[in-house]
Amino acid sequence: MSLLGYKQYMKHVILICFAVLLSVKGIGQTSEPQTRILFLFDASFSMTNKMGRNDSRMKVAKKLLGRMVDSLEKIDGLEIALRVYGHQYTTKDYNCKDTKLEVGFSPNNHEQIKSRLNEIKPSGTTLIAYSLEQAAYDFPVNSTSRNIVILITDGIEECNGDPCAVSQALQKQGVLLKPFIIGVGLNEDFRKQFDCVGKYFEATTEAEFKETLAIVVSQALSNTTITVNLNNTDGQPLETNVNMSFVDAYSGKFIANYVHTMNRKGFPDTLYIDPIYDYDIIIHTIPPLIKKQVSVPAGKHTTVDFDAPQGNLELNVGGVSGYKNLQALIYKPGTKQIVHVQSFNTKEPYITGKYDIEILSLPRVFKNDIPIVQSKKTNLRIPQPGSVNLITKTRYWGDIYQIKGDSREWVCNIDLDGNSRFIAMQPGSYVLVLRGKTDTNIENSKEEKFIINSGKVTNIKI
Repeated sequence: MSLLGYKQYMKHVILICFAVLLSVKGIGQTSEPQTRILFLFDASFSMTNKMGRNDSRMKVAKKLLGRMVDSLEKIDGLEIALRVYGHQYTTKDYNCKDTKLEVGFSPNNHEQIKSRLNEIKPSGTTLIAYSLEQAAYDFPVNSTSRNIVILITDGIEECNGDPCAVSQALQKQGVLLKPFIIGVGLNEDFRKQFDCVGKYFEATTEAEFKETLAIVVSQALSNTTITVNLNNTDGQPLETNVNMSFVDAYSGKFIANYVHTMNRKGFPDTLYIDPIYDYDIIIHTIPPLIKKQVSVPAGKHTTVDFDAPQGNLELNVGGVSGYKNLQALIYKPGTKQIVHVQSFNTKEPYITGKYDIEILSLPRVFKNDIPIVQSKKTNLRIPQPGSVNLITKTRYWGDIYQIKGDSREWVCNIDLDGNSRFIAMQPGSYVLVLRGKTDTNIENSKEEKFIINSGKVTNIKI
Protein backbone atom coordinates (compact mmCIF):
# COMPACT_ATOMS: atom_id res chain seq x y z
CA MET A 1 0.00 0.00 0.00
CA SER A 2 1.26 3.49 -0.85
CA LEU A 3 1.84 6.08 1.87
CA LEU A 4 -1.12 8.07 0.56
CA GLY A 5 -3.32 4.98 0.51
CA TYR A 6 -2.31 4.09 4.03
CA LYS A 7 -3.12 7.60 5.26
CA GLN A 8 -6.55 7.45 3.64
CA TYR A 9 -7.24 4.05 5.16
CA MET A 10 -6.21 5.23 8.65
CA LYS A 11 -8.42 8.27 8.19
CA HIS A 12 -11.39 5.94 7.82
CA VAL A 13 -10.31 3.99 10.89
CA ILE A 14 -9.92 7.16 12.99
CA LEU A 15 -13.39 8.32 11.95
CA ILE A 16 -14.82 4.97 12.96
CA CYS A 17 -13.13 5.11 16.35
CA PHE A 18 -14.31 8.68 16.94
CA ALA A 19 -17.89 7.72 16.13
CA VAL A 20 -17.71 4.80 18.51
CA LEU A 21 -16.50 7.02 21.34
CA LEU A 22 -19.79 8.90 21.08
CA SER A 23 -21.78 5.80 21.87
CA VAL A 24 -19.66 3.46 24.06
CA LYS A 25 -20.91 2.63 27.55
CA GLY A 26 -19.37 4.33 30.56
CA ILE A 27 -17.30 2.77 33.33
CA GLY A 28 -19.33 0.73 35.75
CA GLN A 29 -22.06 -0.17 33.25
CA THR A 30 -22.90 -3.67 32.14
CA SER A 31 -20.25 -5.62 30.26
CA GLU A 32 -22.72 -6.69 27.56
CA PRO A 33 -21.29 -5.46 24.23
CA GLN A 34 -23.18 -2.65 22.61
CA THR A 35 -22.67 -4.09 19.14
CA ARG A 36 -21.92 -7.52 17.68
CA ILE A 37 -20.85 -7.66 14.03
CA LEU A 38 -20.88 -10.97 12.15
CA PHE A 39 -18.88 -10.85 8.94
CA LEU A 40 -20.63 -13.24 6.53
CA PHE A 41 -17.93 -13.97 3.96
CA ASP A 42 -18.42 -15.37 0.45
CA ALA A 43 -15.83 -18.04 -0.39
CA SER A 44 -17.60 -19.41 -3.45
CA PHE A 45 -15.55 -20.28 -6.53
CA SER A 46 -16.39 -17.03 -8.32
CA MET A 47 -14.30 -15.15 -5.74
CA THR A 48 -11.26 -16.40 -7.70
CA ASN A 49 -12.16 -13.90 -10.44
CA LYS A 50 -9.95 -10.85 -10.81
CA MET A 51 -10.83 -7.57 -9.20
CA GLY A 52 -9.38 -5.18 -11.68
CA ARG A 53 -6.21 -6.32 -13.47
CA ASN A 54 -4.26 -7.84 -10.61
CA ASP A 55 -5.48 -9.63 -7.49
CA SER A 56 -8.49 -11.89 -7.18
CA ARG A 57 -11.64 -10.76 -5.40
CA MET A 58 -10.82 -13.22 -2.63
CA LYS A 59 -7.31 -11.86 -2.10
CA VAL A 60 -8.51 -8.25 -2.00
CA ALA A 61 -11.38 -9.08 0.35
CA LYS A 62 -9.14 -11.07 2.70
CA LYS A 63 -6.52 -8.32 2.80
CA LEU A 64 -8.88 -5.42 3.48
CA LEU A 65 -11.14 -7.31 5.87
CA GLY A 66 -8.04 -8.37 7.82
CA ARG A 67 -6.95 -4.75 8.15
CA MET A 68 -10.43 -3.76 9.24
CA VAL A 69 -10.40 -6.49 11.90
CA ASP A 70 -7.11 -5.02 13.17
CA SER A 71 -8.64 -1.56 13.43
CA LEU A 72 -11.57 -2.87 15.48
CA GLU A 73 -9.46 -4.64 18.10
CA LYS A 74 -9.22 -1.72 20.55
CA ILE A 75 -12.85 -0.58 20.31
CA ASP A 76 -14.77 -1.09 23.54
CA GLY A 77 -18.29 -2.41 23.47
CA LEU A 78 -17.75 -4.40 20.27
CA GLU A 79 -17.46 -8.11 19.52
CA ILE A 80 -16.98 -9.60 16.05
CA ALA A 81 -17.28 -13.06 14.48
CA LEU A 82 -16.71 -14.73 11.12
CA ARG A 83 -19.04 -17.02 9.19
CA VAL A 84 -18.00 -18.31 5.75
CA TYR A 85 -19.94 -20.06 3.00
CA GLY A 86 -18.93 -21.89 -0.19
CA HIS A 87 -15.53 -23.04 1.08
CA GLN A 88 -15.92 -26.67 2.20
CA TYR A 89 -17.14 -28.21 -1.06
CA THR A 90 -16.60 -27.63 -4.77
CA THR A 91 -19.01 -26.30 -7.36
CA LYS A 92 -19.41 -29.86 -8.65
CA ASP A 93 -20.75 -30.90 -5.25
CA TYR A 94 -23.33 -28.08 -5.34
CA ASN A 95 -23.70 -28.25 -1.56
CA CYS A 96 -26.38 -25.81 -0.42
CA LYS A 97 -25.56 -26.19 3.26
CA ASP A 98 -21.89 -25.29 2.89
CA THR A 99 -21.70 -22.62 5.57
CA LYS A 100 -19.84 -22.57 8.87
CA LEU A 101 -19.23 -20.26 11.80
CA GLU A 102 -15.45 -20.22 11.64
CA VAL A 103 -14.82 -17.90 14.59
CA GLY A 104 -17.52 -17.16 17.15
CA PHE A 105 -18.07 -14.02 19.20
CA SER A 106 -15.56 -13.33 21.97
CA PRO A 107 -13.66 -10.29 23.27
CA ASN A 108 -10.20 -11.20 21.92
CA ASN A 109 -10.64 -13.18 18.70
CA HIS A 110 -9.19 -10.73 16.17
CA GLU A 111 -6.00 -12.69 15.48
CA GLN A 112 -8.03 -15.88 15.20
CA ILE A 113 -10.29 -14.30 12.57
CA LYS A 114 -7.33 -13.04 10.54
CA SER A 115 -5.64 -16.42 10.71
CA ARG A 116 -8.76 -18.27 9.60
CA LEU A 117 -9.31 -15.81 6.75
CA ASN A 118 -5.85 -16.55 5.40
CA GLU A 119 -6.58 -20.29 5.36
CA ILE A 120 -9.86 -20.12 3.45
CA LYS A 121 -9.88 -21.03 -0.24
CA PRO A 122 -12.82 -20.32 -2.56
CA SER A 123 -14.33 -23.44 -4.07
CA GLY A 124 -18.12 -23.85 -3.81
CA THR A 125 -21.47 -22.25 -4.52
CA THR A 126 -23.31 -19.17 -3.24
CA LEU A 127 -25.89 -19.89 -0.52
CA ILE A 128 -26.94 -16.59 1.01
CA ALA A 129 -30.40 -17.42 2.39
CA TYR A 130 -29.34 -20.55 4.27
CA SER A 131 -26.23 -18.79 5.59
CA LEU A 132 -28.38 -15.96 6.93
CA GLU A 133 -30.68 -18.46 8.61
CA GLN A 134 -27.70 -20.10 10.31
CA ALA A 135 -26.21 -16.73 11.21
CA ALA A 136 -29.17 -16.14 13.51
CA TYR A 137 -27.82 -18.88 15.78
CA ASP A 138 -24.37 -17.28 15.93
CA PHE A 139 -25.56 -14.43 18.15
CA PRO A 140 -26.05 -15.04 21.90
CA VAL A 141 -29.66 -15.65 22.91
CA ASN A 142 -31.45 -12.87 24.83
CA SER A 143 -28.66 -10.45 24.01
CA THR A 144 -29.31 -6.75 24.46
CA SER A 145 -26.62 -5.77 21.94
CA ARG A 146 -27.13 -4.56 18.38
CA ASN A 147 -26.75 -7.68 16.21
CA ILE A 148 -25.41 -6.77 12.77
CA VAL A 149 -24.50 -8.86 9.73
CA ILE A 150 -22.09 -7.52 7.11
CA LEU A 151 -22.37 -9.73 4.02
CA ILE A 152 -19.43 -9.62 1.60
CA THR A 153 -20.32 -11.40 -1.65
CA ASP A 154 -19.60 -11.42 -5.35
CA GLY A 155 -22.69 -13.33 -6.40
CA ILE A 156 -26.42 -13.74 -5.92
CA GLU A 157 -28.33 -16.68 -4.41
CA GLU A 158 -27.64 -19.98 -6.24
CA CYS A 159 -29.51 -22.42 -3.99
CA ASN A 160 -33.13 -21.37 -4.61
CA GLY A 161 -33.35 -19.70 -1.23
CA ASP A 162 -35.05 -16.36 -0.58
CA PRO A 163 -32.56 -14.03 1.17
CA CYS A 164 -35.16 -11.25 1.30
CA ALA A 165 -37.72 -13.35 3.19
CA VAL A 166 -35.07 -14.69 5.57
CA SER A 167 -33.66 -11.24 6.31
CA GLN A 168 -37.08 -9.70 6.89
CA ALA A 169 -38.16 -12.54 9.19
CA LEU A 170 -35.02 -12.25 11.31
CA GLN A 171 -35.42 -8.49 11.56
CA LYS A 172 -39.05 -8.74 12.63
CA GLN A 173 -38.08 -11.33 15.24
CA GLY A 174 -35.49 -8.90 16.58
CA VAL A 175 -32.63 -11.33 15.95
CA LEU A 176 -30.79 -9.05 13.53
CA LEU A 177 -30.74 -5.43 12.57
CA LYS A 178 -30.88 -4.58 8.89
CA PRO A 179 -27.91 -6.32 7.22
CA PHE A 180 -25.25 -4.57 5.17
CA ILE A 181 -24.29 -6.08 1.81
CA ILE A 182 -21.06 -5.26 0.00
CA GLY A 183 -21.25 -6.43 -3.60
CA VAL A 184 -17.67 -7.24 -4.64
CA GLY A 185 -17.27 -6.89 -8.38
CA LEU A 186 -21.02 -6.94 -8.97
CA ASN A 187 -22.64 -4.36 -11.19
CA GLU A 188 -25.55 -2.07 -10.49
CA ASP A 189 -28.00 -4.56 -12.05
CA PHE A 190 -27.70 -6.73 -8.97
CA ARG A 191 -28.84 -3.99 -6.60
CA LYS A 192 -32.51 -4.99 -6.89
CA GLN A 193 -31.51 -8.50 -5.81
CA PHE A 194 -30.14 -7.18 -2.50
CA ASP A 195 -32.08 -4.01 -1.66
CA CYS A 196 -34.76 -6.10 0.00
CA VAL A 197 -32.13 -7.94 2.08
CA GLY A 198 -30.47 -4.88 3.58
CA LYS A 199 -28.37 -1.83 2.76
CA TYR A 200 -26.51 -2.54 -0.45
CA PHE A 201 -23.12 -1.06 -1.39
CA GLU A 202 -21.30 -1.56 -4.67
CA ALA A 203 -17.51 -2.09 -4.83
CA THR A 204 -16.04 -2.83 -8.25
CA THR A 205 -12.41 -1.93 -7.48
CA GLU A 206 -10.03 -2.47 -4.57
CA ALA A 207 -10.15 1.23 -3.71
CA GLU A 208 -13.96 1.21 -3.70
CA PHE A 209 -14.04 -1.93 -1.57
CA LYS A 210 -11.69 -0.38 1.00
CA GLU A 211 -13.73 2.79 1.23
CA THR A 212 -17.06 0.94 1.28
CA LEU A 213 -15.94 -1.42 4.03
CA ALA A 214 -14.90 1.54 6.18
CA ILE A 215 -18.23 3.30 5.57
CA VAL A 216 -20.26 0.19 6.38
CA VAL A 217 -18.40 -0.51 9.62
CA SER A 218 -18.73 3.15 10.58
CA GLN A 219 -22.48 2.99 10.06
CA ALA A 220 -22.67 -0.22 12.03
CA LEU A 221 -20.89 1.31 15.01
CA SER A 222 -21.90 4.91 15.28
CA ASN A 223 -24.84 7.20 15.74
CA THR A 224 -25.49 10.06 13.37
CA THR A 225 -27.50 13.27 13.54
CA ILE A 226 -30.88 14.32 12.21
CA THR A 227 -33.00 17.45 12.43
CA VAL A 228 -36.74 17.41 11.79
CA ASN A 229 -38.14 20.72 10.54
CA LEU A 230 -41.84 21.33 11.08
CA ASN A 231 -42.49 24.16 8.64
CA ASN A 232 -45.29 26.71 8.76
CA THR A 233 -47.11 28.13 5.72
CA ASP A 234 -44.13 30.42 5.06
CA GLY A 235 -41.75 27.45 4.96
CA GLN A 236 -40.15 28.42 8.29
CA PRO A 237 -39.36 25.61 10.81
CA LEU A 238 -41.26 27.24 13.64
CA GLU A 239 -43.77 24.55 14.62
CA THR A 240 -42.77 22.45 17.64
CA ASN A 241 -43.86 20.58 20.81
CA VAL A 242 -45.23 17.67 18.81
CA ASN A 243 -44.47 13.99 19.48
CA MET A 244 -42.50 12.12 16.80
CA SER A 245 -42.21 8.36 16.28
CA PHE A 246 -39.31 6.65 14.50
CA VAL A 247 -40.15 3.22 13.08
CA ASP A 248 -37.93 0.76 11.19
CA ALA A 249 -39.26 1.14 7.65
CA TYR A 250 -38.30 -2.40 6.73
CA SER A 251 -39.62 -4.44 9.65
CA GLY A 252 -42.19 -2.05 11.16
CA LYS A 253 -40.43 -2.28 14.53
CA PHE A 254 -40.85 0.74 16.82
CA ILE A 255 -37.48 2.40 17.50
CA ALA A 256 -38.02 5.63 19.47
CA ASN A 257 -40.30 8.52 20.44
CA TYR A 258 -39.28 12.14 20.89
CA VAL A 259 -41.11 15.37 21.63
CA HIS A 260 -40.04 17.90 19.02
CA THR A 261 -38.07 20.66 20.69
CA MET A 262 -36.55 24.02 19.76
CA ASN A 263 -33.04 24.62 21.10
CA ARG A 264 -31.86 27.75 22.93
CA LYS A 265 -31.12 29.48 19.63
CA GLY A 266 -34.68 28.96 18.43
CA PHE A 267 -33.88 26.22 15.92
CA PRO A 268 -35.20 22.63 15.82
CA ASP A 269 -33.03 20.52 18.10
CA THR A 270 -30.63 17.87 16.77
CA LEU A 271 -31.14 14.15 17.48
CA TYR A 272 -28.53 11.41 17.63
CA ILE A 273 -29.96 8.38 15.88
CA ASP A 274 -28.86 4.95 14.69
CA PRO A 275 -27.96 5.10 10.97
CA ILE A 276 -28.41 1.38 10.41
CA TYR A 277 -32.16 1.80 9.89
CA ASP A 278 -34.25 3.42 7.21
CA TYR A 279 -37.04 5.15 9.13
CA ASP A 280 -40.71 5.85 8.76
CA ILE A 281 -41.05 9.14 10.65
CA ILE A 282 -44.51 9.90 12.05
CA ILE A 283 -45.33 13.41 13.29
CA HIS A 284 -48.28 13.14 15.67
CA THR A 285 -50.05 16.29 14.61
CA ILE A 286 -53.80 16.22 13.94
CA PRO A 287 -54.00 14.59 11.45
CA PRO A 288 -50.59 12.83 11.59
CA LEU A 289 -47.87 13.44 8.99
CA ILE A 290 -45.72 10.56 7.71
CA LYS A 291 -42.54 10.27 5.66
CA LYS A 292 -41.46 6.76 4.70
CA GLN A 293 -38.04 5.19 4.20
CA VAL A 294 -35.93 8.10 5.39
CA SER A 295 -32.22 7.25 5.24
CA VAL A 296 -29.77 8.75 7.74
CA PRO A 297 -26.22 8.04 6.51
CA ALA A 298 -23.52 7.86 9.17
CA GLY A 299 -21.15 10.82 9.29
CA LYS A 300 -23.61 13.08 7.49
CA HIS A 301 -26.22 15.31 9.08
CA THR A 302 -29.72 14.69 7.71
CA THR A 303 -32.50 17.29 7.66
CA VAL A 304 -36.08 16.16 7.10
CA ASP A 305 -38.75 18.74 6.28
CA PHE A 306 -42.46 18.40 6.97
CA ASP A 307 -45.13 20.87 5.87
CA ALA A 308 -46.79 21.19 9.29
CA PRO A 309 -48.55 24.56 9.60
CA GLN A 310 -50.96 24.54 12.53
CA GLY A 311 -53.78 26.57 13.98
CA ASN A 312 -56.06 25.94 16.95
CA LEU A 313 -59.66 24.85 17.27
CA GLU A 314 -61.47 25.83 20.44
CA LEU A 315 -64.84 24.26 21.26
CA ASN A 316 -67.15 26.02 23.71
CA VAL A 317 -70.72 25.89 24.98
CA GLY A 318 -72.55 29.13 25.63
CA GLY A 319 -73.55 29.93 29.23
CA VAL A 320 -73.42 27.32 31.99
CA SER A 321 -73.21 23.95 30.28
CA GLY A 322 -75.52 21.10 31.23
CA TYR A 323 -73.18 18.68 29.45
CA LYS A 324 -70.81 16.60 31.53
CA ASN A 325 -68.43 15.48 28.78
CA LEU A 326 -69.55 16.81 25.43
CA GLN A 327 -67.32 15.76 22.51
CA ALA A 328 -67.06 16.41 18.81
CA LEU A 329 -65.90 14.20 15.93
CA ILE A 330 -63.49 15.96 13.57
CA TYR A 331 -63.56 14.72 9.95
CA LYS A 332 -61.59 15.34 6.82
CA PRO A 333 -63.93 17.50 4.74
CA GLY A 334 -66.42 15.67 2.57
CA THR A 335 -65.54 12.28 4.09
CA LYS A 336 -66.39 10.17 7.11
CA GLN A 337 -62.73 9.73 8.00
CA ILE A 338 -62.35 10.75 11.64
CA VAL A 339 -59.06 12.51 12.34
CA HIS A 340 -59.72 13.34 16.00
CA VAL A 341 -62.21 13.39 18.88
CA GLN A 342 -62.12 16.65 20.83
CA SER A 343 -63.85 17.51 24.09
CA PHE A 344 -65.67 20.79 24.56
CA ASN A 345 -64.12 23.60 26.55
CA THR A 346 -60.68 22.61 25.18
CA LYS A 347 -58.30 24.05 22.59
CA GLU A 348 -56.26 21.76 20.34
CA PRO A 349 -53.90 22.31 17.38
CA TYR A 350 -54.68 21.03 13.87
CA ILE A 351 -52.89 21.07 10.54
CA THR A 352 -54.26 24.04 8.60
CA GLY A 353 -57.17 23.44 6.25
CA LYS A 354 -60.91 22.84 6.47
CA TYR A 355 -62.67 20.24 8.59
CA ASP A 356 -66.18 18.90 9.05
CA ILE A 357 -67.35 18.65 12.66
CA GLU A 358 -70.04 16.49 14.24
CA ILE A 359 -70.95 17.60 17.76
CA LEU A 360 -72.26 14.73 19.89
CA SER A 361 -75.00 16.75 21.55
CA LEU A 362 -78.71 15.93 21.52
CA PRO A 363 -79.57 16.44 18.76
CA ARG A 364 -76.22 16.21 17.01
CA VAL A 365 -74.95 19.43 15.46
CA PHE A 366 -73.07 19.41 12.14
CA LYS A 367 -70.66 22.14 11.05
CA ASN A 368 -68.95 21.81 7.68
CA ASP A 369 -65.86 23.44 6.16
CA ILE A 370 -64.62 24.95 9.39
CA PRO A 371 -61.27 26.66 8.55
CA ILE A 372 -58.09 26.24 10.61
CA VAL A 373 -55.63 29.05 9.89
CA GLN A 374 -51.89 29.23 10.61
CA SER A 375 -51.21 30.48 14.16
CA LYS A 376 -54.87 31.53 14.57
CA LYS A 377 -57.64 30.27 16.86
CA THR A 378 -60.96 29.16 15.41
CA ASN A 379 -63.68 29.33 18.06
CA LEU A 380 -66.71 27.11 17.56
CA ARG A 381 -69.50 27.76 20.00
CA ILE A 382 -72.89 26.07 20.33
CA PRO A 383 -75.84 27.40 22.34
CA GLN A 384 -76.23 26.66 26.01
CA PRO A 385 -78.45 23.58 26.32
CA GLY A 386 -81.68 23.34 28.18
CA SER A 387 -83.12 20.11 29.51
CA VAL A 388 -86.28 18.08 29.54
CA ASN A 389 -87.42 16.44 32.77
CA LEU A 390 -89.56 13.38 32.08
CA ILE A 391 -91.70 12.76 35.17
CA THR A 392 -93.38 9.38 35.38
CA LYS A 393 -94.13 6.41 37.59
CA THR A 394 -94.88 4.18 34.62
CA ARG A 395 -92.57 2.17 32.40
CA TYR A 396 -92.36 3.36 28.77
CA TRP A 397 -90.59 2.72 25.48
CA GLY A 398 -90.20 5.83 23.37
CA ASP A 399 -88.26 8.24 21.16
CA ILE A 400 -87.60 11.97 20.88
CA TYR A 401 -87.76 13.71 17.51
CA GLN A 402 -86.78 17.26 16.57
CA ILE A 403 -89.45 19.15 14.66
CA LYS A 404 -88.08 20.90 11.57
CA GLY A 405 -90.93 22.49 9.61
CA ASP A 406 -93.06 19.67 8.30
CA SER A 407 -90.46 16.98 9.01
CA ARG A 408 -89.15 15.22 12.06
CA GLU A 409 -85.57 14.07 12.70
CA TRP A 410 -84.90 11.30 15.18
CA VAL A 411 -82.84 12.37 18.21
CA CYS A 412 -82.67 9.46 20.67
CA ASN A 413 -84.43 6.44 22.14
CA ILE A 414 -86.12 6.62 25.54
CA ASP A 415 -86.30 3.80 28.09
CA LEU A 416 -88.26 4.78 31.20
CA ASP A 417 -88.54 2.39 34.15
CA GLY A 418 -90.88 4.46 36.34
CA ASN A 419 -88.30 7.06 37.40
CA SER A 420 -87.89 10.68 36.36
CA ARG A 421 -85.14 11.45 33.87
CA PHE A 422 -83.25 14.63 32.92
CA ILE A 423 -81.90 14.94 29.38
CA ALA A 424 -79.72 17.88 28.24
CA MET A 425 -80.73 19.08 24.79
CA GLN A 426 -80.06 21.87 22.34
CA PRO A 427 -82.71 24.61 22.07
CA GLY A 428 -85.52 23.76 19.64
CA SER A 429 -88.95 22.18 19.14
CA TYR A 430 -89.41 18.49 19.85
CA VAL A 431 -91.97 15.73 20.14
CA LEU A 432 -91.93 12.78 22.54
CA VAL A 433 -93.45 9.52 21.26
CA LEU A 434 -94.22 6.88 23.92
CA ARG A 435 -95.88 3.50 24.44
CA GLY A 436 -96.27 1.69 27.76
CA LYS A 437 -93.99 -1.34 28.08
CA THR A 438 -96.95 -3.56 29.00
CA ASP A 439 -99.26 -2.13 26.33
CA THR A 440 -99.76 -4.54 23.40
CA ASN A 441 -101.79 -2.15 21.23
CA ILE A 442 -99.62 -0.07 18.87
CA GLU A 443 -102.42 2.49 18.48
CA ASN A 444 -102.02 3.41 22.15
CA SER A 445 -98.75 5.24 21.32
CA LYS A 446 -98.97 8.87 22.38
CA GLU A 447 -97.19 12.08 21.59
CA GLU A 448 -96.15 15.09 23.63
CA LYS A 449 -94.72 18.20 21.98
CA PHE A 450 -92.33 20.44 23.93
CA ILE A 451 -89.83 23.26 23.54
CA ILE A 452 -86.29 23.45 24.91
CA ASN A 453 -84.89 26.85 25.82
CA SER A 454 -81.24 27.55 26.73
CA GLY A 455 -80.65 27.25 30.46
CA LYS A 456 -84.28 26.23 31.16
CA VAL A 457 -85.91 23.01 32.34
CA THR A 458 -89.00 21.73 30.56
CA ASN A 459 -91.06 19.43 32.78
CA ILE A 460 -93.26 16.78 31.17
CA LYS A 461 -95.57 14.69 33.32
CA ILE A 462 -96.40 11.39 31.72
